[in-house]
Amino acid sequence: MLVEDDPKISTFIKIGLESNNYIVDSAYDGTMGQKLATSKSYEVIILDVVIPGISGFQLCKNIRQNNILTPVIMLTSLDTVDDKITGFDCGADDYLIKPFSFRELLARIKALSRRNRDAFVSPVLQILDLELDSISRRVKRAGKEIKLTPTEYKILELLMNNKGKVFERIDMAEKIWGVSFNTGTNVIDVHINSLRKKIDKDFSQKLIQTKIGFGYVISEEPQI
Repeated sequence: MLVEDDPKISTFIKIGLESNNYIVDSAYDGTMGQKLATSKSYEVIILDVVIPGISGFQLCKNIRQNNILTPVIMLTSLDTVDDKITGFDCGADDYLIKPFSFRELLARIKALSRRNRDAFVSPVLQILDLELDSISRRVKRAGKEIKLTPTEYKILELLMNNKGKVFERIDMAEKIWGVSFNTGTNVIDVHINSLRKKIDKDFSQKLIQTKIGFGYVISEEPQI
């Protein structure tokens, strides 16, 4: 599904995707985009941000609140770091800035489609009694479901997919948001602290650990 209010850009993307054997449903405002997203199943959703009616950011939030897990690519001229973080915090999987190369858009669509298919091969990540289901995007610890924000989920998924690997804050930010931060930022620390309260607070075994001077890691080994 493509939600884009500029007719020229919408036609350009639709023709390009159809020439690559994709079937495309187009919407020109957020309201129509929401109707399509909640009534039909799609492989990928391409979503402009500045659109009539419901904004792209709010539409992405609404999609996720309806438990629609379809990968979302934000395609927009909003190019600041804060814009990107907002997009990912709303539940977007990727963020591409206009003007863009169609080849890059196509490559990102293929990558998200492939990642989505691969999730069905081994959908559940588990570390001790912590489970993450990459299909339903549900997280449980000791059988109890834990509600995470989209960003918290992505951070946890990154750590669980790389058990034992220490991530520096800058490296983690680049992988989560695709942007670089200076070393003074505390945005990662804020999300990690919130994630710890939900994942580790009520358990003696703390899984999300800090390696002082290096970064964060998830590990089954008790922290020394």
